[in-house]
Amino acid sequence: MKKIFKTQLNAAVIVLIPACIGINYLGKLFASFLKLPLWLDSIGTCIGAALGGPIIGAICGAANNLIYGFTTGDNITLIYALTSLFIGLVVGIMARIGFMKTFPKALLTACAGGLAAVVVSTPLNILFWGGTTGNVWGDAVFAATQAAKLPLALGSLLDEIVVDVPDKLITLIIVFLILKGLPKKLTTLYDTEETIESLD
Repeated sequence: MKKIFKTQLNAAVIVLIPACIGINYLGKLFASFLKLPLWLDSIGTCIGAALGGPIIGAICGAANNLIYGFTTGDNITLIYALTSLFIGLVVGIMARIGFMKTFPKALLTACAGGLAAVVVSTPLNILFWGGTTGNVWGDAVFAATQAAKLPLALGSLLDEIVVDVPDKLITLIIVFLILKGLPKKLTTLYDTEETIESLD
Protein backbone atom coordinates (compact mmCIF):
# COMPACT_ATOMS: atom_id res chain seq x y z
CA MET A 1 0.00 0.00 0.00
CA LYS A 2 2.84 2.38 0.83
CA LYS A 3 4.26 2.03 -2.69
CA ILE A 4 0.97 3.19 -4.21
CA PHE A 5 1.46 6.69 -2.81
CA LYS A 6 5.15 7.11 -3.61
CA THR A 7 5.66 10.02 -6.00
CA GLN A 8 8.59 11.00 -8.18
CA LEU A 9 8.80 14.72 -8.89
CA ASN A 10 10.87 14.55 -12.06
CA ALA A 11 10.74 17.03 -14.94
CA ALA A 12 7.98 15.10 -16.72
CA VAL A 13 5.73 15.19 -13.66
CA ILE A 14 6.43 18.87 -12.98
CA VAL A 15 5.33 19.69 -16.55
CA LEU A 16 2.33 17.38 -16.21
CA ILE A 17 0.79 19.23 -13.24
CA PRO A 18 0.14 22.65 -14.87
CA ALA A 19 -0.94 20.94 -18.09
CA CYS A 20 -3.57 18.92 -16.22
CA ILE A 21 -4.74 21.96 -14.26
CA GLY A 22 -5.20 23.80 -17.57
CA ILE A 23 -7.26 20.93 -18.99
CA ASN A 24 -9.47 20.99 -15.89
CA TYR A 25 -9.90 24.74 -16.09
CA LEU A 26 -10.97 24.71 -19.73
CA GLY A 27 -13.33 21.78 -19.14
CA LYS A 28 -15.01 23.59 -16.26
CA LEU A 29 -15.39 26.78 -18.29
CA PHE A 30 -16.85 24.84 -21.22
CA ALA A 31 -19.40 23.00 -19.07
CA SER A 32 -20.35 26.16 -17.18
CA PHE A 33 -20.76 28.24 -20.36
CA LEU A 34 -23.00 25.64 -22.01
CA LYS A 35 -24.80 24.79 -18.73
CA LEU A 36 -24.14 21.11 -19.29
CA PRO A 37 -25.43 18.48 -16.81
CA LEU A 38 -21.77 17.65 -16.17
CA TRP A 39 -18.75 19.27 -14.53
CA LEU A 40 -15.99 18.23 -16.97
CA ASP A 41 -13.44 19.62 -14.51
CA SER A 42 -11.72 16.33 -13.63
CA ILE A 43 -10.25 15.26 -16.97
CA GLY A 44 -6.87 16.75 -16.14
CA THR A 45 -7.06 15.45 -12.57
CA CYS A 46 -7.61 11.91 -13.83
CA ILE A 47 -4.85 12.17 -16.43
CA GLY A 48 -2.47 13.37 -13.74
CA ALA A 49 -3.62 10.64 -11.37
CA ALA A 50 -3.31 7.89 -14.00
CA LEU A 51 0.16 8.98 -15.09
CA GLY A 52 1.70 10.43 -11.94
CA GLY A 53 -0.17 8.60 -9.16
CA PRO A 54 -2.64 9.59 -6.46
CA ILE A 55 -0.62 12.43 -4.94
CA ILE A 56 -0.22 14.15 -8.32
CA GLY A 57 -3.91 13.58 -9.05
CA ALA A 58 -4.86 15.15 -5.73
CA ILE A 59 -2.62 18.16 -6.37
CA CYS A 60 -4.06 18.70 -9.86
CA GLY A 61 -7.62 18.43 -8.58
CA ALA A 62 -7.36 20.70 -5.57
CA ALA A 63 -5.17 23.28 -7.33
CA ASN A 64 -7.62 23.58 -10.21
CA ASN A 65 -10.53 24.34 -7.88
CA LEU A 66 -8.53 26.98 -6.04
CA ILE A 67 -7.24 28.63 -9.22
CA TYR A 68 -10.65 28.55 -10.93
CA GLY A 69 -12.41 29.86 -7.84
CA PHE A 70 -10.04 32.77 -7.30
CA THR A 71 -9.81 33.78 -10.97
CA THR A 72 -13.54 33.61 -11.73
CA GLY A 73 -14.93 34.62 -8.34
CA ASP A 74 -16.73 31.28 -8.10
CA ASN A 75 -16.71 30.66 -4.34
CA ILE A 76 -18.60 27.38 -4.74
CA THR A 77 -15.66 25.91 -6.63
CA LEU A 78 -13.27 26.78 -3.79
CA ILE A 79 -15.20 24.70 -1.29
CA TYR A 80 -15.12 21.64 -3.54
CA ALA A 81 -11.32 21.57 -3.72
CA LEU A 82 -11.66 18.80 -1.13
CA THR A 83 -13.84 16.78 -3.50
CA SER A 84 -11.38 17.17 -6.37
CA LEU A 85 -8.53 16.16 -4.08
CA PHE A 86 -10.28 12.90 -3.20
CA ILE A 87 -11.18 12.20 -6.84
CA GLY A 88 -7.49 12.49 -7.72
CA LEU A 89 -6.51 10.22 -4.84
CA VAL A 90 -9.05 7.52 -5.68
CA VAL A 91 -8.40 7.51 -9.42
CA GLY A 92 -4.65 7.50 -8.79
CA ILE A 93 -4.93 4.52 -6.45
CA MET A 94 -7.08 2.64 -8.95
CA ALA A 95 -4.60 3.39 -11.73
CA ARG A 96 -1.64 2.26 -9.63
CA ILE A 97 -3.27 -1.13 -9.04
CA GLY A 98 -3.96 -1.58 -12.74
CA PHE A 99 -7.50 -0.30 -13.20
CA MET A 100 -6.75 1.95 -16.19
CA LYS A 101 -5.24 -0.75 -18.37
CA THR A 102 -8.48 -2.02 -19.89
CA PHE A 103 -11.75 -0.31 -20.78
CA PRO A 104 -13.96 -2.33 -18.37
CA LYS A 105 -11.57 -1.58 -15.50
CA ALA A 106 -11.52 2.10 -16.48
CA LEU A 107 -15.31 2.10 -16.07
CA LEU A 108 -14.86 0.67 -12.56
CA THR A 109 -12.36 3.45 -11.88
CA ALA A 110 -15.00 5.94 -13.04
CA CYS A 111 -17.52 4.48 -10.60
CA ALA A 112 -14.97 4.71 -7.77
CA GLY A 113 -14.19 8.33 -8.65
CA GLY A 114 -17.88 9.16 -8.89
CA LEU A 115 -18.55 7.52 -5.52
CA ALA A 116 -15.72 9.51 -3.93
CA ALA A 117 -17.19 12.72 -5.33
CA VAL A 118 -20.68 11.88 -4.05
CA VAL A 119 -19.48 10.89 -0.57
CA VAL A 120 -17.39 14.05 -0.10
CA SER A 121 -19.68 16.54 -1.86
CA THR A 122 -23.07 15.59 -0.42
CA PRO A 123 -22.26 16.74 3.15
CA LEU A 124 -20.71 19.93 1.72
CA ASN A 125 -23.86 20.55 -0.33
CA ILE A 126 -26.04 20.20 2.76
CA LEU A 127 -23.75 22.29 4.96
CA PHE A 128 -23.19 25.22 2.60
CA TRP A 129 -26.02 25.24 0.05
CA GLY A 130 -29.01 23.61 1.69
CA GLY A 131 -28.49 20.40 -0.30
CA THR A 132 -28.10 21.77 -3.84
CA THR A 133 -25.06 21.31 -6.09
CA GLY A 134 -25.15 24.48 -8.17
CA ASN A 135 -25.62 22.39 -11.32
CA VAL A 136 -28.85 23.28 -13.14
CA TRP A 137 -29.74 19.69 -14.00
CA GLY A 138 -28.84 18.20 -10.63
CA ASP A 139 -30.70 20.91 -8.76
CA ALA A 140 -33.80 20.19 -10.83
CA VAL A 141 -33.70 16.65 -9.42
CA PHE A 142 -33.23 18.07 -5.92
CA ALA A 143 -36.22 20.38 -6.35
CA ALA A 144 -38.34 17.43 -7.48
CA THR A 145 -37.36 15.38 -4.42
CA GLN A 146 -38.22 18.24 -2.09
CA ALA A 147 -41.57 18.76 -3.83
CA ALA A 148 -42.19 15.06 -3.21
CA LYS A 149 -41.40 15.62 0.50
CA LEU A 150 -38.37 13.32 0.46
CA PRO A 151 -35.68 13.85 3.14
CA LEU A 152 -33.26 16.65 2.35
CA ALA A 153 -30.23 14.36 2.69
CA LEU A 154 -31.70 11.89 0.18
CA GLY A 155 -32.54 14.70 -2.23
CA SER A 156 -29.00 16.07 -1.96
CA LEU A 157 -27.52 12.60 -2.47
CA LEU A 158 -29.61 12.03 -5.62
CA ASP A 159 -28.74 15.54 -6.84
CA GLU A 160 -25.05 14.68 -6.57
CA ILE A 161 -25.36 11.19 -8.05
CA VAL A 162 -27.16 12.27 -11.24
CA VAL A 163 -24.39 14.77 -11.98
CA ASP A 164 -21.21 13.17 -10.64
CA VAL A 165 -21.59 9.56 -11.74
CA PRO A 166 -22.27 10.32 -15.44
CA ASP A 167 -19.60 13.03 -15.31
CA LYS A 168 -16.95 10.62 -14.05
CA LEU A 169 -17.98 7.94 -16.55
CA ILE A 170 -17.54 10.37 -19.44
CA THR A 171 -14.36 11.78 -17.90
CA LEU A 172 -12.68 8.39 -17.47
CA ILE A 173 -13.70 7.24 -20.95
CA ILE A 174 -12.06 10.38 -22.37
CA VAL A 175 -8.98 9.86 -20.18
CA PHE A 176 -8.71 6.19 -21.14
CA LEU A 177 -8.81 7.08 -24.85
CA ILE A 178 -6.27 9.89 -24.36
CA LEU A 179 -3.87 7.58 -22.52
CA LYS A 180 -4.22 4.88 -25.18
CA GLY A 181 -3.46 7.48 -27.84
CA LEU A 182 -0.30 8.80 -26.20
CA PRO A 183 2.99 7.57 -27.69
CA LYS A 184 4.75 4.87 -25.70
CA LYS A 185 7.84 7.05 -25.53
CA LEU A 186 5.87 9.59 -23.49
CA THR A 187 3.93 7.23 -21.22
CA THR A 188 7.10 5.38 -20.18
CA LEU A 189 8.19 8.59 -18.44
CA TYR A 190 5.34 7.96 -16.00
CA ASP A 191 5.47 4.15 -15.95
CA THR A 192 3.92 3.16 -12.63
CA GLU A 193 5.95 0.06 -11.97
CA GLU A 194 9.24 1.65 -12.92
CA THR A 195 8.47 4.72 -10.82
CA ILE A 196 7.57 2.64 -7.78
CA GLU A 197 10.63 0.43 -8.13
CA SER A 198 12.97 3.40 -8.47
CA LEU A 199 11.77 4.78 -5.15
CA ASP A 200 12.43 1.64 -3.13
